[in-house]
Amino acid sequence: MNSPNEPLPTFDEVLLCTPQTTAEQVELFLRRCLIPCSGGEKIYTMLYADELSYDVSCRAEELFQHLQHYNSTYRLVILCNCEREHSYIPSVFSQYKVHMIPQRPLAEIQGYLQHHYSVAQPSSSAASVFKDNMCVGIVSSKRAGVGK
Repeated sequence: MNSPNEPLPTFDEVLLCTPQTTAEQVELFLRRCLIPCSGGEKIYTMLYADELSYDVSCRAEELFQHLQHYNSTYRLVILCNCEREHSYIPSVFSQYKVHMIPQRPLAEIQGYLQHHYSVAQPSSSAASVFKDNMCVGIVSSKRAGVGK
């Protein structure tokens, strides 16, 4: 948010982890992050890395230890659920842990996201179904099983 006109991360910069994430997916992601190339100064982010299976987490740590020697200027952020801080990945990287609380007001964060996710020409876009011609939206319910 410090650079409002910079683009949001692209698909190759973010890995959304689930228990079904494979070691191959993590390996490809870490190789993009840790092997130097002329792709610029991207910030790579693993979301919910605490959900990786034990085997995948072990392989990810081994690969990280091996590849980090090739690039001393990598930029990697690993986000985990604080309720699962004792799972493998948060434990391995605990020396780098930073507890983070958003430092900006909610309205400012929403404005920033609206700037990046609004569609300029909504007439031929599915974005017309979302509020303010946004190309993304969150649908939630307090009741389970209502088809959302």
